[in-house]
Amino acid sequence: MSNLSDTLLAWFDDHGRHGLPWQENRTAYRVWVSEIMLQQTQVATVIPYFVRFMQHFPSIGDLASAPIDRVLHLWSGLGYYARGRNLHKTAGVIVEHYGGAFPRNIDALVDLPGIGRSTAGAILALAYGDRHPILDGNVKRVLARLHEVRGWTGSTKVQKELWSYAENHTPEKRLPAYTQAIMDLGATVCVRSHAQCHRCPLTEYCDAFKNGTQARFPERKSRKTLRVKPVKFLLARKSNDELLLWRRPPVGIWGGLWSFPELEETQDVGAWCDRVGMEMSSEIVELPNVMHTFTHFRLSITPLCFQIRPQRNAIMDSDHWLWYNTAQPPRVGLAKPVTTLLGAAFKSTR
Repeated sequence: MSNLSDTLLAWFDDHGRHGLPWQENRTAYRVWVSEIMLQQTQVATVIPYFVRFMQHFPSIGDLASAPIDRVLHLWSGLGYYARGRNLHKTAGVIVEHYGGAFPRNIDALVDLPGIGRSTAGAILALAYGDRHPILDGNVKRVLARLHEVRGWTGSTKVQKELWSYAENHTPEKRLPAYTQAIMDLGATVCVRSHAQCHRCPLTEYCDAFKNGTQARFPERKSRKTLRVKPVKFLLARKSNDELLLWRRPPVGIWGGLWSFPELEETQDVGAWCDRVGMEMSSEIVELPNVMHTFTHFRLSITPLCFQIRPQRNAIMDSDHWLWYNTAQPPRVGLAKPVTTLLGAAFKSTR
């Protein structure tokens, strides 16, 4: 299939994406950070995050030595926060066990937190020019259409087939360019809806184009109705305009980020105040419901605003609790709904 890769490379030279921030001064560290950020996130969204991240953490040593709160603060708004936590964790491992240099062995890379086979292949191909295929979401879509691959691309059987095609199409030369080219083709031409076949250089190789089945591939996983989980967010404010936040557990949704205290739908706010050593000093104001969708469920948030006074027996562990001042906000990681509700809390209680 050398003709396919040659055709794709010729297209990339004229129509591919060049001059992206992570393509400049290309190193394994910069490639790795960009590849993690680009997982399930569009290039336009990632660019300002990547630039800001590199300004704060220009080297893997800077990232490894930074507090996790600073890392998550810079990640806030990018979503899928486990990626940020794994970046920090992996940076520490590479500094401690590999002297700050990325291992050149793909199996060693895959063993690191948050780096799968495709990301490892992209790091080695883009940073070093080593021959390793990749199989991110864009590449899966391209290959599924080229070969009319049946079945959901997330299944083990289909992924095995797609990896085989990826291996066969990966050339022996110009590995960085080819790796970027096939990702670019999926992101800009062979898109999910309304594939731009009139712009595609590979139509002569594409079974879906020949059979008019582009819209059928890749086949999607059958959708299930997402369950809705109702929760209360407690927007508890001191008289000096500081809001109480708590650090979420390191695993689970928004792991390690700072959020509002959370209660189940049936739990009582007054009982919570007694438990944490707080005295409620105003009526509760209920703000409009906020819906936040995750992959497997939807969070239905009822924001409850009120003022509180800490009692003498209040135990406020600084590792788990934080008085957040919006006038002088600390640099910590916040989930998107929390950022939105911080301003609303003050407006509702004035």
